[in-house]
Amino acid sequence: MSTHSASNPNARWACHPNWEPTLRTFFAGATGQQLKQRLAQRKQAGATVYPPQPLRALWLTPPEAVRVVIVGQDPYHQPGQAHGLAFSVAPGVPRPPSLRNILQEVARDCGTCTITDGCLEPWARQGVLLLNTVLTVEPSAPACHAGWGWEVLTDQIIYQLGQGQRPLVFMLWGAHAQAKKQLIDTQRHQVFTCNHPSPLAANRPPVPFVGCGHFGQANRWLQSQGFAPILW
Repeated sequence: MSTHSASNPNARWACHPNWEPTLRTFFAGATGQQLKQRLAQRKQAGATVYPPQPLRALWLTPPEAVRVVIVGQDPYHQPGQAHGLAFSVAPGVPRPPSLRNILQEVARDCGTCTITDGCLEPWARQGVLLLNTVLTVEPSAPACHAGWGWEVLTDQIIYQLGQGQRPLVFMLWGAHAQAKKQLIDTQRHQVFTCNHPSPLAANRPPVPFVGCGHFGQANRWLQSQGFAPILW
């Protein structure tokens, strides 16, 4: 498995060139090597692995462009849904329940929402890193690649951004994402936490996702730091 630069954006393992040093170091190590072997074994066994481009979030949002980090869990596991961005679905695919709640909260909080379907690429192109902690999955088997090693890479990415000098917003929804708070310098960066946007948790206390106001708060904080707001 090799990463590919801007010359080949449609390659399965394409990422932005500025993420390549981080990825190269990971895949050269023991955990990265083991992950590559397991993925290759599943392919040889005839398994389907989603999404088509696991690193697409790292293609669309280079490190120097990141303004907001939204941490997800693992890709959607039904055909045609996942395309490499946390919570997002490929163009034309119906919105899953968590995504519906996210976009409804954007509209409630900001008065409008720029996303017309379920594809969040417009956010990614503005510097919103939509990062799942596990980057691959198999059909109808959620979290089946959890513990394979992706978490080591994505923790490194969160740590790299969370210890950086440029102030960022981190949105950590649910216990899984909030466990990543320890990787972030909370004195430098703004961290928003609440329940996960899934229907099972979105309205639950103590901090419901519905009504959290994170999107407007993020824009106000970005502007206070001299950055342009996100067109949510």
